[in-house]
Amino acid sequence: MAKKIAGTTHMTGMERIAGTIFFLVYLLVMPLLASRLFDLAGTLFGVTLTAAQRNIWYYYIMFALTLLIFHEFLAHTTSYFFDAFGEATKTWCVGLILFYGANELLYRVCHLIFGSRVNLNDVTIAAQVESVPRLTVAIIVFFAPFIEEVLFRGLVFGCLKEKSRFLGYAVSCVLFALLHVWSLARGGWSLNEVLLLAQYLVPGVAFAWAYDRSGTLWPSILLHMSVNALALWVK
Repeated sequence: MAKKIAGTTHMTGMERIAGTIFFLVYLLVMPLLASRLFDLAGTLFGVTLTAAQRNIWYYYIMFALTLLIFHEFLAHTTSYFFDAFGEATKTWCVGLILFYGANELLYRVCHLIFGSRVNLNDVTIAAQVESVPRLTVAIIVFFAPFIEEVLFRGLVFGCLKEKSRFLGYAVSCVLFALLHVWSLARGGWSLNEVLLLAQYLVPGVAFAWAYDRSGTLWPSILLHMSVNALALWVK
């Protein structure tokens, strides 16, 4: 098995700079401007896209940009994944167990404190699938996990871990949770938003651990994809 080089993401300086800009755009700009940009594109090209078509085009473009910006990092982490396939696979399996164990514990705590038994993320996913099943499955199971793992674990966690592992976990997990909650909370925080934020901290820690433990990003990508796929299957 190839020896893991600790304390480095194997990202080039250009990938870090371009990736940081892309990350800020993905996190802060696109959620606010995507709709307007699609309206502008529709006017220029004389086409009208449905909400589902806009959604799939949005994630396809983000996916293509992720490949373009991080191609050297992805080539390295993929190479190491195959070199350490057995350990990476074991990490993925253990990650699934840890994720669902931590989730169950969190739900029990939330029930004791707030009387809530609902996985709000699963509710959101179920609502999306009911409206446009095929397109939503492609986004939830493939595009979104790949993009988010490269950005939140590969870029944010990987780069911050070089300075402080605790900082890497804390920042990447909080930003990951906020990405999924802040658009809902712009009108004000309620109990639902607080619970959803807490629920997203669990996968954030699990995905970061999978990357940290294995030394390759693919276990965290596959873990993210598996969790989302299972959420669709049991909905």
